[in-house]
Amino acid sequence: MYDQFYGFTGRPFQLTPDPSFYFESGTHRKAMSYLGYGLAQGEGFIVITGEIGAGKTTLVGHLMATIDPRRLTAVQLVSTQVGGDDMLRLAAQGFGLATDGVDKAQILARMEAFFHAQARAGKRSLLIVDEAQVLSTSALEELRMLSNFQLGGQSLLQIFLLGQPEFRAVIAGETRLEQLRQRVIATHHLEPMQMDEVAPYIEHRLALVGWKGNPRFTADAYQMLADASEGVPRRLNALVSRVLLLGAIDKLDIIDRRVIEAVIADSLGAAPSVPQPPVLEPIADEQESLALFPPIPDLDVEPEAVEQAYTDGEGEAEADLPSRDMPAASPSEISPRELHAIRAEIEELGRALVEMEAHGILPARIDAVEARLQAAEQRADEQDEVLRRILAKLIEWAERDERHGPFAHRAA
Repeated sequence: MYDQFYGFTGRPFQLTPDPSFYFESGTHRKAMSYLGYGLAQGEGFIVITGEIGAGKTTLVGHLMATIDPRRLTAVQLVSTQVGGDDMLRLAAQGFGLATDGVDKAQILARMEAFFHAQARAGKRSLLIVDEAQVLSTSALEELRMLSNFQLGGQSLLQIFLLGQPEFRAVIAGETRLEQLRQRVIATHHLEPMQMDEVAPYIEHRLALVGWKGNPRFTADAYQMLADASEGVPRRLNALVSRVLLLGAIDKLDIIDRRVIEAVIADSLGAAPSVPQPPVLEPIADEQESLALFPPIPDLDVEPEAVEQAYTDGEGEAEADLPSRDMPAASPSEISPRELHAIRAEIEELGRALVEMEAHGILPARIDAVEARLQAAEQRADEQDEVLRRILAKLIEWAERDERHGPFAHRAA
C-alpha cells in the first residue's frame, strides 16, 4: 500500500531477506572480508554468528550473488534439529545427489566422487549451513568428516556455518568438537549497526525503489528509529514498514518523531495520547516518606481523660458528671462528621501506600507508614468508643432528669 502511495517500485523493508538490498555496515564489511578470506583459502570452516535479524542470511545471499557459478558450486542449507546421518543426506541432496534407499557408505562415496568431478572441471564446492546453533554434535561431526575429502593435497569442500550467538558457546565448550575447532580458520560476530548507520541504511533501501525524498525523515525521527530498533536490521525493517504504512494512510510528506511515537505506541498496544502515571522518585529516608502523607489532625478530647470522667460502675459521684449546660468535653469537638473525615484520610493514605508498593518503595519505609496508619486507625476507634460512652451517659442523664425533674440532683 505505502509503496503505491509514495511511488516506490517495490517494498524495501520486507522481513524476508533480500540480497539485492544488502547494505554494507561496518560489521557486515568485516564479515565479508572474513568470508572472502575463507574463499581464498578454499578449506576449513568459516563461522559467522549474530543475533536474530542481524542480517546473516542477507550477508550470505549477497556473497552468493558475487560468486561466479562457473568456478564455484555453492549449496545453502537451513538446518533443523537433525542427527548426523540426516545431516549427511541433506548435504548430498543439496548437491543434487540421490539418497533414497542408499546407505551411509554409498552416500559418502557418491559425495566424494561428485567433489572430485567438480575439482577436475576446475570448480570448487562450498556448503553453507544456516541456523547452525540447532545442529547436534553428531551432525557437526559429520560436516567435519566431509571436510576431510581431498585431492592432491587440496580440500574438496569448504563449509560456512551461520548461527545465533549461542553457537559460539557450543563450538567452544563441547569437548567432542575439538577437531572441528582446529579446522575453523576465521570467525566473526555480526554486531548491530551503529546509530549513525541507521539513516544511511534506510535511505539506501529507499533509493533502491525509486525514493526521491518523499517522504522526508527528520533527524529526530532517524534517532528514534535507531533507539527503538537498537540497530538490528530486521527490527528496523519492521518498524520503518509500519511507519511508512501510517504515513500513507495519513498522507504524510514528512516523517517526524511524533509519527514514530505513534507507531511504537500502537505496536505496544497503548494510545500515545493517554498520559502516563507519574513515576515516584526514590525516597531518601523514612522522614521523607512520611512527609508524603497529610498530618492526621489532633482531637481536643483525650480518650483517657474522658474515660476517667465518665467511668462506669456503681458509686459514681454525681459531682464528677459535667454540667448539663457545658459538658467538660463537648461531643461537637469529635463529631461523627470529623471522624468520617479522619477515616477518609486514612483510606487516602492506604491508597498512597499501595501506589508506593507498586513503584518499588523499600519495604522498611512502607512498614513505617503502615505503623502510622495503624496508630491513626486505633486512635479513631478510641474516639468512636469515647463518643459511644459519652452518648450513653448523656442518655442516662436525660432519663434521670425525666424521672426526677430538671436539675433534681443539684437540689439534693
